Amino acid sequence: MQCEKIYDNYERSIHKKFRKKLWTPFINAIKQYTLIEPDDKIAVCISGGKDSMLMAKLMASLHAHSDFEFEVINLCMNPGYSEINLNKIKSNAELLELELNIFESNIFDVANHVIKSPCYLCARMRRGHLYNKAQELGCNKIALGHHMNDVIETILLSAFYGAQLQCMPPKLRSTNFDGMQLIRPLYCIKEEDIIAWRNYNNLEFLQCACKFTENTASGAMSSKRLEIKNLIKDLRRGNPDIERNIFKAAHAVSIDTFPAFKSHGAVHSLGENF
Repeated sequence: MQCEKIYDNYERSIHKKFRKKLWTPFINAIKQYTLIEPDDKIAVCISGGKDSMLMAKLMASLHAHSDFEFEVINLCMNPGYSEINLNKIKSNAELLELELNIFESNIFDVANHVIKSPCYLCARMRRGHLYNKAQELGCNKIALGHHMNDVIETILLSAFYGAQLQCMPPKLRSTNFDGMQLIRPLYCIKEEDIIAWRNYNNLEFLQCACKFTENTASGAMSSKRLEIKNLIKDLRRGNPDIERNIFKAAHAVSIDTFPAFKSHGAVHSLGENF
C-alpha cells in the first residue's frame, strides 16, 4: 500500500514516461549544483502554475526516496488571489496529494496602486514575503520553479534590453535574510517537457492570477519576454539545438575575452591584468 501511495498516477508518469525529460534532469541539477544537502529544511514555493506544482511533486518524490535526511514544506502565499484561483490551487494540490501551507499577504493591493513597474514590485515583494515566512518556519532554503527556458530568456533579455550579460543562477544566498538560500531545482528541465507532462495527465494549472489579468486559464505575459520566446522559436527552425547551446554557453563563459566584467558589485576592466 505504501508503494502504491508513493507511485500515484501523476508521479508514475514522472518516473516512467517522462523519466528522461523530467526526473533525470531534475536529479542532475540537484547533484551538479549541490542544491540539496543533508538536514536542509526547504520551503517549496507554490504559486499554482505548472512549474511550481511539478517542482513540488518532484521534491516530494525525492524526499520519499532520498538516501539522506532533509525536510520539505510546500509554501503557498496568497497575495490576493480571487476565490476561484485560490480554490483552483487547493484542488490541484489535493489532486497531486500535496499538503499546502498557505499564508496571506496584500501584495496585489499594493502593486495595483503602482503605475511604474508593478510586476517588478510584485515579484520583489513576493520574494521577500516567501523568505520571511520560510525563515519563520525554520527553513534554510526556498525553492522556486524557474526552468531552463527561464534561464535562457533571462540571458537574452538582459543583453537585448538591459545592456548587460546576466544569468539566472541555480542557487544564491540571500543578502537580506541571514542563512537563507534560494535554489532552482527545475534548472535543467525544458518548459516544453513540463507542458507535455501537464497535458499527458490532463491537468489544468494557473498561468497568471494577478489583479491585472484576473483569469484562471490564461494570463498576460511580459511583452519583452514574449518577444524573446518568439525569437528563440524562430531560431529553432534553423538550429534545433539553439536553446541547449545558449544554456551551455552560460556554463562556458570566457571572461578573458570580455573588455569588462562585474563581480560582487565591482567592475573590472581588461586593462587591469593586460
